[in-house]
Amino acid sequence: MGTVLHVTVLDVVVAGAAVLVVLLLLIWLAPRRGQRATTQRLAALAARLGSEPDGREPKRTEEALSQLERAADAAAEAVAESTSEAIRVRRALDALRLAVVIVDERGRTVFSNQRATALMGGRHGDAIAAQAVEELLESTPLGGSEERTLELYGPPRRTLVVRTESIDNASRSLGTVAVIEDVSEHRRLEEVRRDFVANVSHELKTPMGAVGLLAETLLGETEPEVAKRLAQRIHLEAFRISRVIDDLIDLSRIENESSPPREPVPLNLVMAEASERVRAAADQQSVELVVDEPSADLTVLGDRRQLTSAIYNLLENAVKFSREGSKVRLAGGREGDDAVVRVSDSGIGIPARDLERIFERFYRVDPGRGRATGGTGLGLAIVRHVAANHHGSVQVESREGEGSTFTVRLPLKPANGA
Repeated sequence: MGTVLHVTVLDVVVAGAAVLVVLLLLIWLAPRRGQRATTQRLAALAARLGSEPDGREPKRTEEALSQLERAADAAAEAVAESTSEAIRVRRALDALRLAVVIVDERGRTVFSNQRATALMGGRHGDAIAAQAVEELLESTPLGGSEERTLELYGPPRRTLVVRTESIDNASRSLGTVAVIEDVSEHRRLEEVRRDFVANVSHELKTPMGAVGLLAETLLGETEPEVAKRLAQRIHLEAFRISRVIDDLIDLSRIENESSPPREPVPLNLVMAEASERVRAAADQQSVELVVDEPSADLTVLGDRRQLTSAIYNLLENAVKFSREGSKVRLAGGREGDDAVVRVSDSGIGIPARDLERIFERFYRVDPGRGRATGGTGLGLAIVRHVAANHHGSVQVESREGEGSTFTVRLPLKPANGA
């Protein structure tokens, strides 16, 4: 592969120039050294260029020259084909989502695709990766292979798998090829999957265990007041199980509806519906709900049910984690080509270390407080998926002890309705 990749148009020019020089020298020497010797030299040169002998030796210089011209044309065509093949191979390797590096038998780099070139850049993490790749290329035994996993702690954190393999032509070494794969996203998804299974098992097992224990206690209880309290606890734990299951179903539905039905949805109606759903909880918490609705003509394309669910979950979280007597503000408006909805509170806030993970399923900043408030840990995951389904985004700004502001941005409905 190294030979193919190094054949260029310059090789064609050099080869053609060499042939031309030889021709001129031979023609100039022809009268001095004899026509037969010149003819033989021309025939030999044509054979070296790959000309197939036709079984007879050329008798005249003109015949030998014609044979040489045909050989030169064939050689130039072969070089051009090799150049085209090399370009195709390079373009194909550049299109891969893998970084590829090839070194010759002396350890000199003869090819690296675009991803490998970017990887061998100057940033700290990339420099570590480049050094590891070079070490692995040097240590790969003849006819063998090596593999190493690199953990780069970033930011952002990345995981690279480097595989090297010796290449040869059955008689001698031609070098070594290294393939570098970024498996960061795959690892992240595996961690999310494991966390999800562990968390959902915990979220369901804990209340189910409580229900069983409470029911067993209730069976042997004779005091009416105690039995009533036990029944209320059973009802509360059953409600908690129901909330987890409902949120899981809701999240699953939203994930499956990655392209929800598109219809014009007035943003003020979505905000009004979401705020009404949460108002009773706000009154119970003694939290004032302030709504600044946008004008009725501010419209987005999307699924009204999904959008209402997203705003409701933001409001519900804001109310739950706000102090008694504080305010939760819901505001909507237009910024550029986006419709923007903001939910702000002056509650307990979110520590900086947790900001990157709060949109994960079942992730809680304070697990004990989250369960005490009846949360399932799925609300913000639902918000993120709804925003993604509508080609929008959700961001959070928060300081611990001072409150949080969540901002949802959604593309506006085009004026022509397209």
